[in-house]
Amino acid sequence: MSESKMRGKLIEGVTGSWEVVIGLEVHAQVLSNAKLFSGASAAYGGAPNSHVSLVDAGMPGMLPVINEYCVEQAVRTGLGLNAQINKVSVFDRKNYFYPDLPQGYQISQFKQPIVGEGVVVVDLPGGESVEVGIERLHLEQDAGKSLHDQDPNATFVDLNRSGVALMEIVSRPDMRSSEEAAAYLKKLRAIVRYLGTCDGNMDEGSMRADVNVSVRRPGAALGTRCEIKNVNSMRFVAQAIEYEARRQIDVLEGGGSIHQETRLFDNKAGVTRPMRSKEEAHDYRYFPDPDLLPLEFDDAFIARIKATLPELPDAKKARFVSEYGLSPYDAGVLVAEREIAAYFEAAAKGRDAKAVANWVTGDLFAALNRDGKPIGESPVSADALGEMVGLIGDGTISGRIAKDVFVIMYETGERPAKIVEERGLRQVTDTGAISAAVDEVIASNPAKVEELAKKPKLIGWFVGEVMKKTQGKANPQAVNEALKAKLGHLLGE
Repeated sequence: MSESKMRGKLIEGVTGSWEVVIGLEVHAQVLSNAKLFSGASAAYGGAPNSHVSLVDAGMPGMLPVINEYCVEQAVRTGLGLNAQINKVSVFDRKNYFYPDLPQGYQISQFKQPIVGEGVVVVDLPGGESVEVGIERLHLEQDAGKSLHDQDPNATFVDLNRSGVALMEIVSRPDMRSSEEAAAYLKKLRAIVRYLGTCDGNMDEGSMRADVNVSVRRPGAALGTRCEIKNVNSMRFVAQAIEYEARRQIDVLEGGGSIHQETRLFDNKAGVTRPMRSKEEAHDYRYFPDPDLLPLEFDDAFIARIKATLPELPDAKKARFVSEYGLSPYDAGVLVAEREIAAYFEAAAKGRDAKAVANWVTGDLFAALNRDGKPIGESPVSADALGEMVGLIGDGTISGRIAKDVFVIMYETGERPAKIVEERGLRQVTDTGAISAAVDEVIASNPAKVEELAKKPKLIGWFVGEVMKKTQGKANPQAVNEALKAKLGHLLGE
C-alpha cells in the first residue's frame, strides 16, 4: 500500500489532525505434537518443567533437529496468506540474555525467512475492505516463562514453553485505526484456524501480538514507532493503540519527541508503560546457526502442501454470496469461524438459506453469547435448526411461534416437530377460525375502527390483537387478508 494514500480516521489534537500508523507482529504457536528442535511435548499446560528435553534446557553439546511437520505448517500458513514461499531459508541465532532463555540465544530467522510477501484482505464494518500487506513469516523457537508470583523473594522459571515452534507473521504498516488492527488480527486468527496451523487461543498465549504504533501529520513521513509487547486479545490491541496514539500526540504537541522503545500494555489501567529501549537488529548479533543447514524446498513439496489446503474464509464468503444469496456482510459473519460456517451449511441444506443465516446470526448467537458457549456446544444442533426453519417454510408454524419453539429447543434439546405437536403450537390456517377472531377484535374496539379511517397505519394494531387472541398461532398473511376484507373500505381499498 502506498504510504501517501490516506485512509482511516484522523485523530484531532490541540494543534491539528494526526494519522496513526500501525503494524502488527503476530506470534502464532504452531499446532504440532513436538517442539521445533526437539521431541518434547508442545502441549499446553502440564506441571512446570515437565515438557523439557535436554535441547530445550540448553544443556552443553545438545544439537537441534528440525521438526519437518512444523516446517510444513509454516509453508501451509504462507500459502493461506497468499504469500511467496521461499525455497531456501536460513535459521539464525538471535543473541540476548533472559533468565528463561537457557541457551542465551533464540533460534530464529532473519534475512532469509521461510515465507516472504503476502496479503490479507480485511473486512471492516460498513462493508469496506482493506488490504494489509504481509512482509514475512518466519519460524522461531519460543522462550520459557518467568514466574514472579510463586515466591516474594525469588523468580521461578518454567521451560515447558521453551523450544515450542512459533510463526512470527509481520505485517506492513498498512493499518490506520485500532478498528482495522483488531479486524486484521481477527482475520489472521480465522485463517490459521481454518488451516489448522495454530489454535488461536489467545487466552492461553498461543497467539499474541506485538503492536507497532506511530503518529504523523497526514501525508507526512512515517513517525518514530513504539512497540507494545505481547498483547493477547483483539480488544486489548484496540485499547493499546488508542492510548498509545493519544500519548504520542500529547508528547509531540507538547514540544517533545518520541523515542523508539518497547512498552507493555496494562489492561487493567488501560495504559502503556515503558519497558526498555527498542533494540535494533545489530544489537542481537544475528548469524546463521552453525548446527542447522539451510532449508531447501522443491516445487513438488510446496505443491503437495497446497493440495491439502481447505476452502479459506475469502473463498467461502464468495461462495456463500453466490450459492446461498447471502449479503456480503452476513456471509462474512458466518465464515469468521470454520465451525460456524460448517454449522450454517449443515442447517441450510435443503432449507431457506437466508432464513437459516438470520436464525444463526440472530437468536442462536444471542443465546450462545449470553451463556459464553462456542458453536460446538450449542444445545440446538444444525439439523434441528434447519428442521425448524423448514416448519416455518411449510406453514406449520409462524415466525412468531418459532421464537418460542427455539427457546424450548435451546433449553431442552428437543426436536422442533416434537415441541410443536406436544405443545399444540401448530399454526392456525383455518380461515373460519381466523375470521371469527377478526370479528371479535373489531366488535370489541369500535373506537379503534372509527380511528382507522384517519390513521391507516392502525391496521398493524388490529393484526397484533388478532395474533394475541390466537396466542400467536394464526397465519399472519391470513390475518392481514381477513382484516383487509372486513376493514378495507376504511382504508380506501
